[in-house]
Amino acid sequence: MTVELLGGRIMAPYFGGSIYVWGSIITIFMLALSFGYLMGGRWSIKSPNNLKYGSLFIISGLLLLPMILFGENIMQWIFERFEDPRYGSLLGASGLFLLPTLVMGMIAPYSVRLLVISAEHSGQTAGFLYFVSTIGSALGTILTSFYLVLWFEINVILWVIFATFIACGSSAILRHLYLDPKHV
Repeated sequence: MTVELLGGRIMAPYFGGSIYVWGSIITIFMLALSFGYLMGGRWSIKSPNNLKYGSLFIISGLLLLPMILFGENIMQWIFERFEDPRYGSLLGASGLFLLPTLVMGMIAPYSVRLLVISAEHSGQTAGFLYFVSTIGSALGTILTSFYLVLWFEINVILWVIFATFIACGSSAILRHLYLDPKHV
């Protein structure tokens, strides 16, 4: 949710904050998450492990780098070619947010797969993960919209998100290498 909210701030200087812009951002995030959930579920079927899981976090973080490093240049290029806020914002949202959000979406179903111990408890596990995810989204929304954007520049917040994804991915990979039973 933090990246989605920041998306509105990133696109506002170019296309404003109209319903078209927010419609584009929400559409791209929903589509990316939908396909990410599908892909993550499929990827979790064959030999699920913390190495693959950690790689999803690392890839998500790395896919934020173009937004952090070149976001303004990308948006300027798009704006110069597509001034209509409907199409320009849709293209901008696609270019900046589609890939990182798709990979972020893969994390949730992969998490369920790693945590489910038996089919009998799968619903409870999935429900708990969705609970944690939704609470995290709500807290991230309030924290970002009420405080972070007032205290920090957008890129600072994005760098913290990048670092968080890299740290989470690295810890999962280290767990795989040093604590998973097959590797100890």
